[in-house]
Amino acid sequence: ENQEEERQEEQDSFADLFASYEGAMAEDIQVGDKIKGEIISIGMDMVFVNTGSKIDGAVEKTELLDENGELPYQVGDPLELYVVAFDENEIRLSRALSGIGGLNMLQDAYEARMPVEGRVAEQVKGGFRIELMRHRAFCPISQIDTRYVENADEYIGGTYQFQIVQFESRGKNIVVSRRKLMEKEQKEVRKEFLRDLEVDQVLTGRVTNLMPYGAFVELVPGVEGMVHVSEMSWSRVDKPDEVVKKDEEVTVRVLRIEAGKKPDEPRLSLSLKQVTGDPWESEIQKFRIGDKVRGRVTRLVDFGAFVEIAHGVEGLVHISEMSYARRVNRPGDVVQENENVDVMIKDMDMGNRRISLSIRDAEGDPWVGMEERYEIGQRVEGTLENKEQFGLFISLEPGITGLLPRSKMSRSASAAALDKLNPGDTVTVVVEEIDTSGRKVTLAPGDAREEGNWKKYSDKPARSSGSLGSLGEKLKEALESKE
Repeated sequence: ENQEEERQEEQDSFADLFASYEGAMAEDIQVGDKIKGEIISIGMDMVFVNTGSKIDGAVEKTELLDENGELPYQVGDPLELYVVAFDENEIRLSRALSGIGGLNMLQDAYEARMPVEGRVAEQVKGGFRIELMRHRAFCPISQIDTRYVENADEYIGGTYQFQIVQFESRGKNIVVSRRKLMEKEQKEVRKEFLRDLEVDQVLTGRVTNLMPYGAFVELVPGVEGMVHVSEMSWSRVDKPDEVVKKDEEVTVRVLRIEAGKKPDEPRLSLSLKQVTGDPWESEIQKFRIGDKVRGRVTRLVDFGAFVEIAHGVEGLVHISEMSYARRVNRPGDVVQENENVDVMIKDMDMGNRRISLSIRDAEGDPWVGMEERYEIGQRVEGTLENKEQFGLFISLEPGITGLLPRSKMSRSASAAALDKLNPGDTVTVVVEEIDTSGRKVTLAPGDAREEGNWKKYSDKPARSSGSLGSLGEKLKEALESKE
């Protein structure tokens, strides 16, 4: 019996020691402490968390709901919370102090650097008046956010978490900062983000600022990268705002990660265009030499115009390929930037990413089929383009200009009238000679007559420039009738 009693006393002693040990663990937890523990159960109104002591922690479920009113956690997920109340039966946890509280609680929050929930009541000189657990506090405008405040009104009425940075005169002078909490959170997020960041990662970010040379994109709070203007699009971009706008959400690819001024602030080079494939490897497969396509004029240079025939694929129309109809001195005389034009692909150099285009070939050479449209002896109306000492240049149609030599003007009874013509005036002439290889047309006055009357000019066109003309046809018919 004595042995049994001793054994029972030993067990009781161990139980007391264990209870004392657990109680000591619980006593180590103080209001303001930050607790990290796993969720052990989820009730109707409360979520219970393992605090590492014999007393579990409890946090109101509403504190943990997301913006959609749903609980984004499940049993086993870790939480970081603050101890806001403590007794022998329960440890109350919260993301921040809130509600009605005395100055002692605010004093404890100040000393423990524990977040306190407050509402922005109004704007005052230099900052905002904050309602903090039914006490008044002041937040400088520079401490309400990590970014520059452009519109203070957007914060009025908002409820945020603050850190008390000054607590004086028994709570009559309380200064708070939201920025300190945000920077602390951003530092942790930034550290974790940069640890996993790699080149070629595709990420989503927000455009924070536009500069002449590119755009800054925030990937996570406190981490920004720059998209140079050359990396915004496969098409030519002159100004960043042609592609993106401030606060726009964009998808980028990480090009380079370089050391910055501080170890935790690397320089990130990003790209918008390289999120998608290179059009010179995909789009270019659609085209062949000789294709007639429609494109957009992207820019003009002294020697021609660049035309985009597919997104990110540009070709050059040299000034010599702009028109058959006239001599072009400036590309702007034919096309303008952003104008849509038809072009023909003349050459493709894939190695150097060069495409030669032609506007005039796409429009068609007016000299093609010239002999079907005009015949020797045909009388036509033209427009005087230019007067020179050796004769008159007369346009028969766009791209077809003939010469009326002064030596032939003497045949006309109205030679003096021809001399008085001005550019743009209409004049009747006769087609005397066609040289398609040399692109030359020789003209004669509309009322000219050859000596000996061996040749006449007629309104009726001949069949071709290689035939005898209308006079030859009539002579042939006369000889055949005599026979």
